[in-house]
Amino acid sequence: MRFDIFSLFPEVFQPYLEISILKRALQNNLIEVHTHNIRDWATDRHHTTDDTPYGGGGGMIMKPEPVFAAVEDVLGAPPACPVILLCPQGQPFTQEIAFNLASYDHLALICGRYESFDERIREHLATHVISIGDFILTGGELPALMLLDAVARLQPGVLGDNEATSDDSFSNGLLEYPQYTRPLEFRGWTVPEVLQQGNHAQQARWKREQSLIRTLLWRPDLLLKADLSDKDRKFLEDYVAQKLAQQMEDTDTD
Repeated sequence: MRFDIFSLFPEVFQPYLEISILKRALQNNLIEVHTHNIRDWATDRHHTTDDTPYGGGGGMIMKPEPVFAAVEDVLGAPPACPVILLCPQGQPFTQEIAFNLASYDHLALICGRYESFDERIREHLATHVISIGDFILTGGELPALMLLDAVARLQPGVLGDNEATSDDSFSNGLLEYPQYTRPLEFRGWTVPEVLQQGNHAQQARWKREQSLIRTLLWRPDLLLKADLSDKDRKFLEDYVAQKLAQQMEDTDTD
């Protein structure tokens, strides 16, 4: 899979790409990452990429000419791959979107700076506008890295184990169950007994139930869209009833 990243600070990306999983993915030709400095396509002697906004307002706006020129010079006009604009006004990035983007063999990412983009970049160049959250950063480089990482790790062979992502949080609509490793006991805290045994059916049931509980407690909004079986719903109903009963008992005791 190929990523083309357009940024005013392409040097930001290299350190992250030189470590761990993404480094191995690049070395094994499982992904390609090409960074491009938008400033190289500015035509004036100062390589200007921003200007003041029409209608007034604070901050500077990224000019359309160098952004269009950079993307179209590298990818053609119009680009044959999705062009993703990283912007806080975009669609919230989710694991579902990551899975969808991972099905492409080529993605382009545009990183903003300054106050905003000229709207014509959004309307006539970008095919997707994606946000990583309801907050503002100084530029789109960190969001681009996050999207790149989330999509790249879904490519076959990148994690070594093609099933490694199947239990990730959000992959099945739920948060991931608790994980443990050695030592068996640490400061008096012990690994749950069910995980110490070899009964895979019981372990699978425990993992599913723990995912349901964790999602209910930490991200109940996810349950509204999760693909739940009748057994899942019955477990959650019983869990909630048990907790309510326990609260009432504790209240009576007090």
